[in-house]
Amino acid sequence: MSTHHDSHADHRHARGAPSGHEGGHDGGGHGAAPAAAAEPDKDPVCGMTVKQDSSWRAVHAGHTYRFCSANCLQKFEAEPAKYLQPAAAVPAASKSAETSGTEYTCPMHPEIRQIGPGTCPKCGMALEPVMPGGEGGEEGENPELADFRQRFWWTLPLTVLVTLIAMSGGLFDRLLGAGRPWVELALATPVVLWSGWPFFVRCVQSIRNRSPNMWTLIGIGTGSAYVYSLIATAAPDLFPPSFRMGAHVAVYFEAAAVIISLTLLGQVMELKARSETGAAIKALLGLAPKTARRIRADGGEEDIPLAHVHPGDRLRVRPGEKVPVDGAVVEGESAVDESMLTGEPMPVTKRPGDKLIGATLNTSGALVMLAEKIGAQTVLSQIVQMVAQAQRSRAPMQRLADVVAGWFVIGVVTIAVTTLLVWGLFGPQPSWAYGLINAVAVLIIACPCALGLATPMSVMVATGKAATHGVLFRDAAAIESLRKVDTLIVDKTGTLTEGRPAFHGVAAANGWSEADVLRIAASLDQGSEHPLAHAIVAEAKLRSLALSTAESFESSSGIGVRGTVDGRRVVLGNTALMEDEQVAWQALAERAEALRLEGASVMYLAVDGQAAGLLAVADPVKATTPAALQALRDSGLRIIMATGDGLTTARAVGARLGIDEVFGEVKPADKNDLVAKLQGEGCVVAMAGDGINDAPALARAHVGIAMGTGTDVAMNSAHLTLVKGDLRGIATARNISVATVRNMHQNLLFALLYNALGVPIAAGVLYPVFGLLLSPMIAALAMSFSSASVVGNALRLRRAEV
Repeated sequence: MSTHHDSHADHRHARGAPSGHEGGHDGGGHGAAPAAAAEPDKDPVCGMTVKQDSSWRAVHAGHTYRFCSANCLQKFEAEPAKYLQPAAAVPAASKSAETSGTEYTCPMHPEIRQIGPGTCPKCGMALEPVMPGGEGGEEGENPELADFRQRFWWTLPLTVLVTLIAMSGGLFDRLLGAGRPWVELALATPVVLWSGWPFFVRCVQSIRNRSPNMWTLIGIGTGSAYVYSLIATAAPDLFPPSFRMGAHVAVYFEAAAVIISLTLLGQVMELKARSETGAAIKALLGLAPKTARRIRADGGEEDIPLAHVHPGDRLRVRPGEKVPVDGAVVEGESAVDESMLTGEPMPVTKRPGDKLIGATLNTSGALVMLAEKIGAQTVLSQIVQMVAQAQRSRAPMQRLADVVAGWFVIGVVTIAVTTLLVWGLFGPQPSWAYGLINAVAVLIIACPCALGLATPMSVMVATGKAATHGVLFRDAAAIESLRKVDTLIVDKTGTLTEGRPAFHGVAAANGWSEADVLRIAASLDQGSEHPLAHAIVAEAKLRSLALSTAESFESSSGIGVRGTVDGRRVVLGNTALMEDEQVAWQALAERAEALRLEGASVMYLAVDGQAAGLLAVADPVKATTPAALQALRDSGLRIIMATGDGLTTARAVGARLGIDEVFGEVKPADKNDLVAKLQGEGCVVAMAGDGINDAPALARAHVGIAMGTGTDVAMNSAHLTLVKGDLRGIATARNISVATVRNMHQNLLFALLYNALGVPIAAGVLYPVFGLLLSPMIAALAMSFSSASVVGNALRLRRAEV
């Protein structure tokens, strides 16, 4: 249906005469087949069916080939062997490269690039695709996620069994006697050597690359516990009697197995969350239609795959269809819904010469367009690129534990080696046995179980608490970053406002009542499908006005509607329609301007050639928005509004809400640039929005905040989602962020405190004075206790006030 209002968007699009372009484009299509045409051929370039009378043809090696367009013909003439012998043109080695040809990079170290999945040689993190979504938006499951999940579930029963045996006291000693360590060895070996193998590989990588990290500690700690226990099981006579437990030497297979299983579980959870980062790309790619309707040179039409559209093609876009590619209107007039890309809540009138954006929705009249930009050149593809680039530039939270571990591991290994040498060279006999046991105790108590749990446990509890308050965090980085935010950019449509047209007001001319104006307008608009018409009809029904049946209903695309109501000629639309009908509307101009300054779209009503009044429809501000903005301002946030809406409407809404910094008529790239500019000035930026047009800025911001009432793309690009679309959730989320980061610091302090006290004791510094040693068994107990402390402290977050 057509737009029939004075939209602020009308003047934002250049008007022009029809181009008159009827042919001569290089992708014109097929000619008409004669009645007795031969069997159709296949275009060797694109595979389309081509009639034998096609005007695009080439002779190669004595054979005639026919093509669907000049573009395909040119490609063939340039490289005929590529299309006639594709198997020979692509070497076998390239085929396997194509299969896994996706380029991967490390979020922490973007300079790391390789073909196919793997791990970062610097930090050990799983690599991510440079462009999530794969071909056509399809992408299989992360192979590392599938591998870790399999390793975890297959060996979890073994971990449980070996732990039960180790913690059973003397029960299994009586049942198994000296054979108990061998049973534990049999149960723990698959867990450590098979399930834990990727961790040992990363440990070796970190040592080889001189980049110590958490994997270094995990590999050394679990490996030492396993090797020590293996030696104690196979050669118990090497150890002094004080380290015997009944008939055998104490072993710590369960410590190694439990650490491996816990680490695997954490990796599975992390990889699953990270694998969803491509969901925004897939949703964006899914917006584009799969086919386009091309007009052939003979005037006939055919549906073709979107990939076969070429610049210069003439395409028909019927009502209810999506615009296939970027281009310009050649024939017809219609209202096009561009809200999914521009944020403009009202459909925009399109006439010959106006530009069209691919993936937008044609709501009413049929259009003929000229294709101008295809593939990676379209606005939609550019948004996809911006989202992908912003996601890659946003590194995951650099956990404080990882920073500490980089130095801590060097100290721990140094202490363990020093302990072995000092005890071996200067300790009592058997000196090297004492040295080995004390070195293992150092490594076990330093194994970063508590250090690794410090941040994830706080995050796990915090995200659960946030969810009960309608706030969904997507990653730990958002929790840490949100407390530092000092600048908030908010979209208007769907964020500050409801995002849908609603009746705003009515004004009557002399001799008319407001009820009559609304009743007549609603009676006429019953025949319209336009969103503005729906708002007027809904208001009339709400007021229980008796509507009449409109006759001779006529839609004048872009300017309004005409018809007959109760035997009187009625027109409803903008000033252009009033001029066409020679209606004197100027007496209502002042009231119309006042309504526009309130952010409303205005329509004039004329009955039998005389102005009867005007009606206004607007996108209402959410009831919770003023209080939410005031609370955010009180917390010290600088608030900026950026919207695709017209500047007049934007300023009107901003003034009503007390927002001084307002940017109107901004495109997706403009919002993205605004975020980048503020970040360059040193601001910590959060972006709140609900539309596809907000996706690049949401991904670029330090914290992207999506409305749960908005689009899936916005939610997938953002770092947190407000389920109810209520901006008051931002204040709640900030309070949770502050409490969570404080809890993380406490947990890290617990973990480091145990290591600071336990490592020297395990090394034997108290032995010369007090004769005390910390056996590996006590070290394992201390390690478990430190983990329990971290978990218990994290659970306190559930009672935090937000």
